[in-house]
Amino acid sequence: MIEEKVDLRREPDLNSIQSTFDIAIPNDPLMRVIGQEEAVKLSRIAAKQRRHLLLVGPPGTGKSMIAQALALHLPRPTEEIRVVHNPENPERPFVEVKKAEDVRRELESREFAEGELIDPKDAPINVAEKLGYRCKNCGTYSSPKDRYCPKCQRLKIGEISSTNPFGDLIGGLFEVTIGAAGISGLPGMNDRVTTTRKRLGKEEVIVFERCGEMIRVLDQDALEKRREFEKISPRKVLVPLERNPFVLATGASETELLGDVRHDPYGGHPSLGTPPYERVVPGAIHEAHEGVLFLDELPHLGHLQRFILTAMQEKRFPISGRNPQSAGASVRVDNVPCDFIFVGACNIQDLEQILSPLRSRISGNGYEILMETTMEDNESNRALLAQFVAQEISIDGRIPHASRSAIDAIINEARRRAKIIDGKTNALTLRLRELGGLIRSAGDLAIINGDKFIEEKHIKAALKHCRPAEEQIKDRYGSYQRGLSADITTSQKERSPYYFWNEHRDQDQMFH
Repeated sequence: MIEEKVDLRREPDLNSIQSTFDIAIPNDPLMRVIGQEEAVKLSRIAAKQRRHLLLVGPPGTGKSMIAQALALHLPRPTEEIRVVHNPENPERPFVEVKKAEDVRRELESREFAEGELIDPKDAPINVAEKLGYRCKNCGTYSSPKDRYCPKCQRLKIGEISSTNPFGDLIGGLFEVTIGAAGISGLPGMNDRVTTTRKRLGKEEVIVFERCGEMIRVLDQDALEKRREFEKISPRKVLVPLERNPFVLATGASETELLGDVRHDPYGGHPSLGTPPYERVVPGAIHEAHEGVLFLDELPHLGHLQRFILTAMQEKRFPISGRNPQSAGASVRVDNVPCDFIFVGACNIQDLEQILSPLRSRISGNGYEILMETTMEDNESNRALLAQFVAQEISIDGRIPHASRSAIDAIINEARRRAKIIDGKTNALTLRLRELGGLIRSAGDLAIINGDKFIEEKHIKAALKHCRPAEEQIKDRYGSYQRGLSADITTSQKERSPYYFWNEHRDQDQMFH
């Protein structure tokens, strides 16, 4: 085996490799797109200049791969979007956009306001006892969840003196309180202890708080920071700073695409319900802010294309409750940012179903690209096809590498498909998804047979398993129609609405 990987883009010589193990896979995801030079070139421009794209072509030619690769060429997001409680009108929350440096600075401040965690044994004895960590009777340390000391079996906080005839019942209630909410409600035991200490010659307030099995210590500075945060209106992070710049919204519903406000059975009541700002849910258009929004099969969106157009134009889109029966219907958040690069994809036959204004918006601030279905059969492109085989094997992760003979067999199959499907001679197909299925099927056969590499024999055997169902029907029955008629039994014909309609159509026409 060759130890050093071969870059077939620079050295397009298949004689320099023995298997796909020897082929270098590019780090740049756009360099992994095979045979779509024009689309890759325009994708690089779109990433740099923030332009929209419409990719038109049959399935399996690399449309979604280009969209994902484009997103990886974008800089990391620099803004975090939050929704803030509006005390004057809770059903109209505010939007707050924070820059990356402000978000990081705030995180550091919050960490500082959290104080430090210490072991209960390192806290003053009286503090550990009041917080429920130390037994007042024997001095043993244990979890504050334990009402009784595990060593002396006595109440850690001391005996409860009471002449109440219902003491046993009250004690049972206390035990229920412990199980449901930790230790709150036990006499003599506190959630926090405030005291003072001298530091650098000055006396300062210090607070000890229970924090699970540890104690949180808040000094004067931490307390002041906490007070500052408590003065700020409650808020919720809608779109976090650290996020995936690629958002796939294919097949998304209206609420998934545009956002929504969750229902609250208590109608957002201040005491019982959930505040409106906490129930706001972002849509895919908002999550794609500063990134890529990818929509495959774009025409299937139907009337929702108009909302995409509005979001692209305004770069802001409100979030409101979309169910009129929901308590969220009265909640609305205006001016939520959604500045994204739009990448739409469709097949050629669906092109006419894309709204004209949306296409105009794309072409006015981007590019429409017709995907290639074949590439010339030359040495460079055969090398690219070999790189594709190596990529598919690497992505799958469960099949062995392909030998040189297997690579040649796949290239021959690419020639055959270019001729049969696209009517091109001296060409290689770029309908690579189906070719990837062939590679995986051959790899599965190699694994089952215990072979070290995918060989030519595996490719030939896999071709029998990877035929479309229509071809299998034709081979078995002679034609698709014969197969259809042979597959439907008499009972199915009687029950099927289609056959019932055809058999009784003449009778129905007599009565109309």
